[in-house]
Amino acid sequence: MSDNNHASGHKIPFFGAKKVAVQALSDLANTKNELDIAKLEIEKLNSECNSVREQINELGLSSFFEVQQKIENEKKILSNIKSEVLNAREESIRTKTALQNEISTLQSSISKLKESLVLTEETTILQEVGIYEYRHPLSDAASYEHSLKEINELIKKYNKNRETAISAAVGWTVNGSASQGAKMVADFSKLMLLAFNAEADTLVRGLKPYKLDKSIDRLKKIAATISRLGKTMSICVTYNYLNLRIKELELTADFIDKQAKEKEAAREEKARLQEERKAQIALERERQRLEKEKQHYQNALIALQANGDDEGVQRISDHLEDVEKALQDVDYRSANIRAGYVYVISNIGAFGESMVKIGMTRRLEPMDRINELGDASVPFKFDVHALFFSKDAVTIESEMHSRLANKRVNKVNARREFFNCTPLEAKSHLSKLAGELLEFSDNPEAIEYRQSQHMISPLTKN
Repeated sequence: MSDNNHASGHKIPFFGAKKVAVQALSDLANTKNELDIAKLEIEKLNSECNSVREQINELGLSSFFEVQQKIENEKKILSNIKSEVLNAREESIRTKTALQNEISTLQSSISKLKESLVLTEETTILQEVGIYEYRHPLSDAASYEHSLKEINELIKKYNKNRETAISAAVGWTVNGSASQGAKMVADFSKLMLLAFNAEADTLVRGLKPYKLDKSIDRLKKIAATISRLGKTMSICVTYNYLNLRIKELELTADFIDKQAKEKEAAREEKARLQEERKAQIALERERQRLEKEKQHYQNALIALQANGDDEGVQRISDHLEDVEKALQDVDYRSANIRAGYVYVISNIGAFGESMVKIGMTRRLEPMDRINELGDASVPFKFDVHALFFSKDAVTIESEMHSRLANKRVNKVNARREFFNCTPLEAKSHLSKLAGELLEFSDNPEAIEYRQSQHMISPLTKN
């Protein structure tokens, strides 16, 4: 009994043991209830923890520490990326600087090449339109022809003495034979020279002045090819002979251009003489007509004087005086080649509203010349803005051309008398040169052109 009491930690009296036992059972029940409540609380907390874990898992994070770790890792990655970006930026700046320097160098080279290219293109363009730069300026085509004959004689001499035209190795042997080697070298040299001469002759025959540079370049390439193919035998076109054939090309180009210019000048002179001849024929016809009319009035005057018709005599005398003045005018114009009509005309249907032709004619009837200009070669007739007679029409025409030189359409052929200016601009210059203009039409009628435009408009609308 004493051992049980001691082991339980409670002193159980001998009497009242039941009461103690009941109390103990009650305490035990209370304790069990408290444990149950605690267990419920633990279960509730566990349930809440599970719910939180599920929410954390839904957010993709296993725990706060894992989130923190990931943030740290991301910071390290971001720091590395920033470092790489800075390094890349520095490298980019260095590369950009290097590229800018290279671009600047290239642009400088391109500018120099463009200058050369533009110069070449301008030379080619000018040559194509007739502005040819002579390599060997001479006075006329005959002088070029004479120089070409001298060149041809030299070419013949070079080919007779082949060693002066094409050089080759000496001491060449074939099968130990020097004579066979010399023969082989001579045969190959002759063949190469024939090929070079054939190409040079072809270039000369088909030469156009504006193709001169390309032809010279082609001839040089042929010479270079011969040197390359004949390298083993040291076969090549000599420097002197190559330059001689190049000079032949240059003189030929000069001759062709000079000859063309002389032919053009001859055609223009022929046209001028024809125009003057037409004017002289017209003047001569007019003079003959006036002479007949004068004779008629003189005969009538004699008859009226014989009849004593004073009124008729006066009337015929006035007519005779007019005829005399007309004859004097015709004789003056026949003798004075500078007298004639200056005209300003336009053709808006063919050339637009800002282009005029300024010229002169010695025709007795100036509209004949203007009507000729408006023949079938242009779609519409010319409109006349100014047409007046001058005793020095040549000077007025020349001065007008000089004043409007910067507006000339054809810069090569001065006989193409078209200018990029309006009739009003021409009028201002004419007024200063010829004095007060009695008649000047600012606006062209252009009847056929305007009617044609009116007929086109309805068709365009449809």
